[in-house]
Amino acid sequence: MKLTEILNNNQYSLSFEVFPPKRSDSFESVKTAIESIARLRPAFMSVTYGAGGGTSSYTLDIAKDIKYRFGVPTMAHLTCVSSTKETVAEKIHEIKEAGIVNVMALRGDLTPELALSDRSKWDYHHAIDLVRELKEADADFCIGCACYPEVHPESKNQIEDIKYLKEKVDAGCDFITTQMVFDNNLFYNFLYKIREAGITVPVLPGIMPITKAVQLERAIKLSGSFVPQRFKAMVDRFGSDDDAMAQAGIAYATDQIIDLYANGVKNVHVYSMNKPMVARAIQQNLSCILGK
Repeated sequence: MKLTEILNNNQYSLSFEVFPPKRSDSFESVKTAIESIARLRPAFMSVTYGAGGGTSSYTLDIAKDIKYRFGVPTMAHLTCVSSTKETVAEKIHEIKEAGIVNVMALRGDLTPELALSDRSKWDYHHAIDLVRELKEADADFCIGCACYPEVHPESKNQIEDIKYLKEKVDAGCDFITTQMVFDNNLFYNFLYKIREAGITVPVLPGIMPITKAVQLERAIKLSGSFVPQRFKAMVDRFGSDDDAMAQAGIAYATDQIIDLYANGVKNVHVYSMNKPMVARAIQQNLSCILGK
């Protein structure tokens, strides 16, 4: 099933993002956690790449497992960081052969080594290059792209950000998923601005439940996301107690999602970090709203 069928059906939906293991010796434990999330039967599941494509060999295996064993619509990530045209063509062929129709087209995170490397000879530099490749492929993919409700770390300003986002949509992007958002007002303001710019495709806000205090620093470093004072106060108060922090983080994420639903946002994507307990708790908190 194409994700646009889910995103345009005017019902509330909740989806989860998972990531492949970083090492082969952790494959089974990660696979077990991901299967536990799949058993929750979310609207769909998204399977990421690692930075620099480092775990890409597992992405498709996990996506196929979710789709065929559990019947959950699946999206496979595809990045163009340091990839050759031959590599991308091979990956696209493998995705098509696996029967996966939903693809998240990303530039991809840069490892420290790649960030310092000479990128002038790369075949791909931006996600739009990958969107075009997917549109030209002999397949009818549903293509997603990422966006930053705040300013992308490498952009000059939000006007430039939205301009590039519009170019990705015009090139064939079917829907957009945001980086993690901790303040819904930032998302609402962003949504207003991109609609004014003529971007009409579905937009999924990305919610990351912070269940450990150490997660917050890493999350901010990766995304540059603004953290409201009430969130900081929560971490300061409960961060030293693992159980209390987990409960507070799940409650905060649930509150965000309820607010989004109440304000007309039908589809929400949760960065569940391969944590079945977190995914299950949030889904249970929303069970009557989701009809589960």
